[in-house]
Amino acid sequence: MRVTVSPDLSETRVVRKERTRRSILDATLELCEDSSLVALSLRQVAKQVGIVPTAFYRHFESIESLGLALVDESFVSLRAMLRDVRRHDPTYRDIVDQSVDTLVSHVQKERQHFNFIVRERAAGPLTVRAAIRHQIELCERELATDLARLPGTDVWTPEDLQVLSTLIVTAMVATVEDILVAAGRPDAEQVVAERARTQLRMVIIGALQWRSQ
Repeated sequence: MRVTVSPDLSETRVVRKERTRRSILDATLELCEDSSLVALSLRQVAKQVGIVPTAFYRHFESIESLGLALVDESFVSLRAMLRDVRRHDPTYRDIVDQSVDTLVSHVQKERQHFNFIVRERAAGPLTVRAAIRHQIELCERELATDLARLPGTDVWTPEDLQVLSTLIVTAMVATVEDILVAAGRPDAEQVVAERARTQLRMVIIGALQWRSQ
């Protein structure tokens, strides 16, 4: 579907610029549904939005910088929501249940974004793959920091806390991929969510028996 930017004389220049930028991002997500950024040209994006190619540079330096903006959009709000789950001294069970619910709901709502992330993580430009890897590492660091405040982890080394957070985030990344595969099938999505809860509970129960050497 072509995203056309039509002028509105009542809009300010700043509003028009932001609306065009949003149209470029949305058009890129559509164009990348069956492909990758590496196969996408600036002209394709401009044509989809209904702007001249030179207008693209008023918003992004390159296709790769456009991809980096989409990576940020995909992760920043999710990381904030997951941090909020852990903010008010929840139990381990609460953390698992609420984190899985938050993750599944957000992926369902932003399905195009996460389809983009899954594809570009494997086949995107090097800079975009590195940005996705960095965002996942930020998730791990933030989780490790929050885990250090929970009961039973005070005897762990920072390295062991990082190992646990990596295990949890890796399971959640796999859950994202499974939710995307199960798209549009509520029963299958529920199975994915329940399996994710079980996996995380098993990981945490086992981890709480650990003592750092």
